Amino acid sequence: METENQTYALEFFLLGFTEDIGVQPLLFGLFLSMYLVTFIGNMLIILAIISDSHLHTPMYFFLSNLSFIDICFTSTTVPKMLQNIQRGIKIITFENCLSQMYFFILFGQLDNSFLTVMAYDRFVAICYPLYYTVIMNTRFCGLLLLTSWLLNVLFTLLECLMVLRLSFCTELEMPHFFCELNQVIQLACSDTFLNDLVMYFIVGLLDVIPFTGILFSYCKIISSILRISTTEGKYKAFSTCGSHLSVVALFYGTGFGVYLSSAATQNSRANAIASVMYTVVTPMLNPFIYSLKNKDIKQALKKLRNIIYIKRYCQVYKSAQSSNTRRS
Repeated sequence: METENQTYALEFFLLGFTEDIGVQPLLFGLFLSMYLVTFIGNMLIILAIISDSHLHTPMYFFLSNLSFIDICFTSTTVPKMLQNIQRGIKIITFENCLSQMYFFILFGQLDNSFLTVMAYDRFVAICYPLYYTVIMNTRFCGLLLLTSWLLNVLFTLLECLMVLRLSFCTELEMPHFFCELNQVIQLACSDTFLNDLVMYFIVGLLDVIPFTGILFSYCKIISSILRISTTEGKYKAFSTCGSHLSVVALFYGTGFGVYLSSAATQNSRANAIASVMYTVVTPMLNPFIYSLKNKDIKQALKKLRNIIYIKRYCQVYKSAQSSNTRRS
């Protein structure tokens, strides 16, 4: 195959889900709806936490950050895909592909990091309740937040900069709806051993180790809950981490499902469809999980709704008063 040395002049061709023109409007409407639900749902969680002083705790501080990350994570892929469907254009430049790839990996890894931090928060709250406020103080929470961002920004930057050393062939069709690192590396004509090595190292560091930490935290949490004598006490302790456990199961379950399906089948289009689960569906379902299973979030959302209604009523009342004064 002919190689292209001028990497900056490259253009990738995103094949998407299907080439059937009749299905494109249906896909546009479906993904637009899912994106709006994701954006509005996570934004409501953030506003509910900000507006309710009772939720100004480490657990909800990290939850609001997780909701923000979910919005950003979905925004790296879906808007571009909607634009491509609307315009009927499937080409993406190398610069845009690299940018999309960077932010997709960054926010995906941050999602993973915040789920790990929240698992540690629940571990301290249930296993060491008397020391919770001492351990999870404002300074330590800020340090966890800063460390998560710093590590992920640096390692994601390293991972994407490694792509610049590759030479690509002229046939640059990607059977996906966004630029994924693994797909881009597979299109390279040059040796990719170093890229694969760095990718697996970072996956082990930022994915496997945090997942092991989550498993360890919940093993200790379950062990502590089982030692509680009363059924009411067990239920109360488990209810504080039930929502987070559901989100963890959904996030890692869909991620592992996509990985196993891609390893079992060579159908790249099927892999692209499967990847929708963790790129779009999981961030969309997270607000529903927290709002349905968490009483504090339910109450905060009700308070937020009442605040919005009161402000709207005041605006209507003021406008009515001003119109009456003008008439008189």
